[in-house]
Amino acid sequence: MTSLKLSVLDQSPIRRGGTAAQAISETLELARLCDELGYHRYWLSEHHGTGLASATPEILIGQVAAQTKDIRVGSGGVMLTHYAPLKVAEQFRMLETLFPGRIDLGVGRAPGSDMRTARAMADGHPLTDVDRYPEQLMDLYGFMSGTLPASHPYHGIKAQPVGESLPEMWLLGSTRASARYAAELGWGFCFAHFISQEGPETVLKEYEAAFEPSPFLARPRTAMGVSVTCAETYERAEYLSWSRWGSRVVTRARGQQGSGVITPEEAMAIDYTEPELDYLAYLRQSYIHGDPGTVRARLEDLAAEYATDELVLVTITYDFESRKQSYRLLAEEFGLRA
Repeated sequence: MTSLKLSVLDQSPIRRGGTAAQAISETLELARLCDELGYHRYWLSEHHGTGLASATPEILIGQVAAQTKDIRVGSGGVMLTHYAPLKVAEQFRMLETLFPGRIDLGVGRAPGSDMRTARAMADGHPLTDVDRYPEQLMDLYGFMSGTLPASHPYHGIKAQPVGESLPEMWLLGSTRASARYAAELGWGFCFAHFISQEGPETVLKEYEAAFEPSPFLARPRTAMGVSVTCAETYERAEYLSWSRWGSRVVTRARGQQGSGVITPEEAMAIDYTEPELDYLAYLRQSYIHGDPGTVRARLEDLAAEYATDELVLVTITYDFESRKQSYRLLAEEFGLRA
């Protein structure tokens, strides 16, 4: 058994030729499996206008929590720049009331979409200025903790329902600015390693050095989101990983948003340009894949290198059974239920 906590980030990927309804059904099935396997928490992402079906984590969280028993459930994360902090606070206070002691509220500032879709999210109004993000975080802090100062224009407004416990509060990001926000708020910080592998040591150290205790958290708490594919053999894991790598090139380098996860065969058959081959090499180096022993060694090295005791694993394969098997193999390798 390991002291390293393993958790899950589910983006509800839609496979090419599949449907969003299938992706959501698979999210619920995978959540039930990961609860049985002993994973620590299960986070749902927020994306709009992409090949990912999870656009409303606040709704999915309630369904996942209702269909599981032990695993913590939360957002990874709510894109706060789209919303009024009071509404987010009330959504997650309600979830915490329904499932006390099991809810996480993770927030971020990325749009989770292309800019045209982000404008649609704003319903034709000017997009929220990202410079207001710190103010939104402070308002969310105040509504969740009931500590808006007397000078605040919304002082005295209560985010309902007021219960006996609060969700765990997390800020998700990959920059020093995000780390500072999390530290000053006294929230947990999850570094998005699967988005950017640049500078996690500096970012996490800055968070821990600047951390201030809060009603939510007495000591620093870090996690790291990591892209992982595990299979019975290294060769099988590499084959499965081509779906993820090829899909990333198609969506990022070629701008084909919403095209869905492609098969390994499709990915390997693409005639990649030189810049795309460079990007593929980067993905192959940064995404962790292999047999259970290889993956465990790399995950433990990563956790030790950056002094974190929790890794949040995101696994995307074209074949859903292979995705479930990846989580099964790692749960067995790490002895989670043991």
